[in-house]
Amino acid sequence: MRNIAKEVGELIRSQRKARGISQEALAAKSKIDRSYMGRIERGEVNVTLKALWDIAASMDISTKILIPD
Repeated sequence: MRNIAKEVGELIRSQRKARGISQEALAAKSKIDRSYMGRIERGEVNVTLKALWDIAASMDISTKILIPD
């Protein structure tokens, strides 16, 4: 069975690293607690649509990039 939360987290992490942004900086810019951002990236939680939107906007990318096929 697919773990969508983990896949989304991996996509967020790869996009963040590709842009040279620290997890702490992305969390601050997205107005998300840093520990929650870590849990999102590890796939430990199901990210809300609002949080996904805020994360994408903070990296200036489309939310489509953060949703697995």
